[in-house]
Amino acid sequence: MDLRHLKYFLAVAETRNFTQAAASCYVAQSALSQQIARLEKDVGAQLFSRTSRSVRLTAAGELLEPLARRILADVDTARAALDALSGLRRGRLRLGLVQTRASSVDLVEVMADYHARYPGIDFHVTNAPSAEMAAAVLAGDLDIAVVGLGPRQVPDGLDHFVLDSDPLVLVVPADHALADREVVYLADLPESHQLIQFTRGSGLRRQVEAAFARAGVEPGQHFQVGQIQDMVRLAARGIGVTVVPRSSVLGADAPPGADPRVGLPYGAHALRIADEAAAHTICVVHDSKRLAPAAAAFLDVVERHAVRNQEGGGPAIDR
Repeated sequence: MDLRHLKYFLAVAETRNFTQAAASCYVAQSALSQQIARLEKDVGAQLFSRTSRSVRLTAAGELLEPLARRILADVDTARAALDALSGLRRGRLRLGLVQTRASSVDLVEVMADYHARYPGIDFHVTNAPSAEMAAAVLAGDLDIAVVGLGPRQVPDGLDHFVLDSDPLVLVVPADHALADREVVYLADLPESHQLIQFTRGSGLRRQVEAAFARAGVEPGQHFQVGQIQDMVRLAARGIGVTVVPRSSVLGADAPPGADPRVGLPYGAHALRIADEAAAHTICVVHDSKRLAPAAAAFLDVVERHAVRNQEGGGPAIDR
């Protein structure tokens, strides 16, 4: 079985289109079709059901897809291990990064430090909802992901450590009925409130919904926004209320007693939620069974920065 055949197979499986798959693989469509036919002959089964309008995976194709991903991921791991014999002078790191501000550990500084140590390692960075990135690590499509998931939300089979836990705050406009409070219960929100939510499938969205569930109330009517700062501005203008990580509105270094209006537009207030579990937890996830040397080196750099942050008064690493 030729590895190229598996790459072509996955390209068609992802695009459901032979023309697009051929373009993404930089080969002629006729050549790609021939290679797929050879793969089907090798495995003794038809992998795609083709019509004039659609391309679908057959049962055999659905069985092969995750296996093909694992095979190609294992090949990448083997190549990375061989690169390690050269002292990590070349290779790549497939890294997933949460879309929100990740933690008090500055991941840009982590990446810069890593690049200074291993300039021959290329970064392939993905930004996607946390659940998708964790699944990609499990499937072997990413080496490491920094995700907005709590330890209980990390998929079985993955290793993790907690990098940070950022308290959630409720952002309300200046004239809101709760604006003068320092601490608020989510159950105190009017039943008619409009909730401005982050992207569906994101770790922050899950943690906010879990906080409402613990409070025994429905999140209420809501609409979705893809940027934290837009959520805060919309809430400040009275479009609704929103729940966001404290550091995203007050800064990562803000002391516990910081003025909840500082840095917020239009005099909006960021109110502490009376639920210690209401936090945006950030975990670093990886699969120790298939950890490439470049990925192991990155974990080491992340931990060094986290320890340095802890010694300076930042949060501790929780394994």
